[in-house]
Amino acid sequence: MIAIIDYNAGNLTSVKRAVTYLGFQCIVTNDVREITKAERIIFPGVGAAGSAMDSLKRLSLDSAIKDVFAVGKPILGICLGTQIILSHSEEGDTPCLGLVNGYVRNFPNKIKSEDGNLLKIPHMGWNSINIKSKHPVLSGIREDDEFYFVHGFYPDPDDSKYIIGTTDYGMSFASIIGFKNIIATQFHTEKSGKPGLALLKNFCKWEP
Repeated sequence: MIAIIDYNAGNLTSVKRAVTYLGFQCIVTNDVREITKAERIIFPGVGAAGSAMDSLKRLSLDSAIKDVFAVGKPILGICLGTQIILSHSEEGDTPCLGLVNGYVRNFPNKIKSEDGNLLKIPHMGWNSINIKSKHPVLSGIREDDEFYFVHGFYPDPDDSKYIIGTTDYGMSFASIIGFKNIIATQFHTEKSGKPGLALLKNFCKWEP
């Protein structure tokens, strides 16, 4: 069973629908017991880091996620779930879970494209990835595949070896990070068409 963590941070229905479509059993839950006994967990989310961390702490889900990580079960972070596995977020100066050392950064002001045009923040829409290192969850994924992004902040791990893939949007930023039994994407796998489903399927079969 796959546990999709419910901490009042959105997009849970679309994640559950995608996992079910792929033929895997899953449950959307904020029950610590269900999460800790699950075979693997998906940690999605949209919204602000501060309110997300408040919800996780109030529901004791911060400890549950750390426990799941410690015993080596596979964890997939998506969007906000990717950001708050890091140590700290510039969004509201928020201490986060600290499963991966690093910070969540705000995009620079007046960020520009290669042709000099100002880019809109948040970064919203389809974009490709640059694969920096091999990972089983990226099996069959090509660099010309595009994924769906909606975010104004991005993950910045302390060590570049945790960066599995990057994306260009006026700058290069980490869009896929991995450490031990965690793989996390800044883009929304569940909203990214066939490439997103392929990545999600790989995760559901991944044995770290």
